[in-house]
Amino acid sequence: MHVATTRRQHKDVVYETHLLRRSYREDGKVKNETLANLSYLPAHTIQLIKESLAGKTHQIAGEDWEIERSLPHGHVAAIWAMANKLKLASLIGPSCRERDLVMSLVISRAARPASKLATTRWWSDTTLADDFGVKDASTDDVYCAMDWLVERQEKIEAALAKRHLSQGSRVLYDLSSSWMEGSSCPLAKYGYSRDKKRGKTQIEYGLMTDSDGRPLSIEVFPGNTADPTAFASAVNIARDRFGLYELVMVGDRGMITQAKIEVLRELGGPDWITCLRSQQIKALVEQGALQLGLFDETNLATIAHPDYPGERLIACRNPDLAKDRARTRVELLCATEAELEKITDSVAAKRLAGKDKIGLRVGKVINRHKMAKCFILNIEDDHFSFARNQAAIESEAALDGIYVIRTSLDEDQMSDQDAVEAYKGLSVVERDFRNIKAIDLDLRPIYHYSEDRVRAHVFICMLSAYVTWHLRQAWAPLCFSDEEIPKRDDPVAKALRSEKAQMKDAAKTGEDGQVLHSFSTLLHHLSTLTRNTVVFAKGIKIEKLSLPTPTQRRAFELIGVPIPATLGPSRQKNRADF
Repeated sequence: MHVATTRRQHKDVVYETHLLRRSYREDGKVKNETLANLSYLPAHTIQLIKESLAGKTHQIAGEDWEIERSLPHGHVAAIWAMANKLKLASLIGPSCRERDLVMSLVISRAARPASKLATTRWWSDTTLADDFGVKDASTDDVYCAMDWLVERQEKIEAALAKRHLSQGSRVLYDLSSSWMEGSSCPLAKYGYSRDKKRGKTQIEYGLMTDSDGRPLSIEVFPGNTADPTAFASAVNIARDRFGLYELVMVGDRGMITQAKIEVLRELGGPDWITCLRSQQIKALVEQGALQLGLFDETNLATIAHPDYPGERLIACRNPDLAKDRARTRVELLCATEAELEKITDSVAAKRLAGKDKIGLRVGKVINRHKMAKCFILNIEDDHFSFARNQAAIESEAALDGIYVIRTSLDEDQMSDQDAVEAYKGLSVVERDFRNIKAIDLDLRPIYHYSEDRVRAHVFICMLSAYVTWHLRQAWAPLCFSDEEIPKRDDPVAKALRSEKAQMKDAAKTGEDGQVLHSFSTLLHHLSTLTRNTVVFAKGIKIEKLSLPTPTQRRAFELIGVPIPATLGPSRQKNRADF
């Protein structure tokens, strides 16, 4: 049976006739028999009859159905969508279970960083477990996947470098550290802790990025590795692994030391940009090579000195930085004096005696704020007094806000302004470290005791940082990020937020009136986009996404993809499609 609809028009009126008919054959011919005239029924009833005759099953709204499961989907879907757009899966390796597990680790590290055991439990609380087929994955499976990944790290990083670097590119490099739990890992050593975590062993890792701060390579070192040693390794990676011989390496003053500069000269490259230490700047001032009068009319000047042959020195003075350092010095001096006064009172009251004991107490105080050079101390067995070293304070204050860029590039290769901007660009690497260590990916602390597992863990964090870097760029209109950072006429001056970003900060809403988010709160909001399993009385089961909010819809539009109903290499899909 079927419903036949005919239309006829009389003048400006259209008449519709809906007839319930039965088709049958008689003497080899198809004939139709009209069973009923449905024209007087409501339109929705006629549509219901049509769909029922077509084989569809209908359910009374609100009766005999229930939601079997509701799984967070939007946040992992967004991260996967960006990773898929970046072709990260094919970059990692061929289709296999290990790659599925690695992709799951990368996505979960960006969405909800946790230990490997907690991560495998969390997978089943999202759509990631079913879609990637990792619902039954154990921690042993995860560790096998990490071992598989670390063997492919060099190849993956080379592919990333080929994608984002070329001969003559500017490369940013910096070193950081994170503490370890346990002492079985061969990489766990005591060293200078950038996390200020005393009494803990640590590892160090050097991050290499392009000039925009996009993470490209990361290398793990023992926790007592010196900065110059790590920098030398980075140069070798750029030359030998990436095949890049015409690079500009940008590193801080502790990274590119005089010894490493000599090695670079012997190797014939690459070029470099760094900064002088405070003692080196002070020596230039004392020798008259750097005259403070240079900054009366300008805050940037090129100087030369025989101690730095074949190099260009660019002296800069930032008045805002000078004010900050002067204020900080006064605060530290006052804080140190307050503590020293307490020691003076203790000695006078004979609660503290003995030159050694008094000296130990005093040393702890002045070293706490690094103020030893600013005080003249008089320590005896039963007496203690102190006074400010005004000459030392004034000598230090004269250099407030002054820094000197040091580079092997001549002015034809890079202008003074660009060299200063390049060095200050190290701030994006520091931002990446903050995102990897604490804000987004929570790299620390590290619990693995196998050297390869530690390297794999850090590399997974870097891959997640690579994806989140692109997400942050795409989602800038939905976040407080500055979308159009103004170009500075004066590279020495403090960077300012654009007028548009300042309006965001004030209104807490975007141009379209949408509420602005931080990166983490936007991910949390996306997680409320759920995939629901609905079960009906007749055993019919369907999966349905909840309706996206305007913000959720906009987030996927900014990535440039529709909202995916499923992720990755679902076991019900052809794996080659991923």
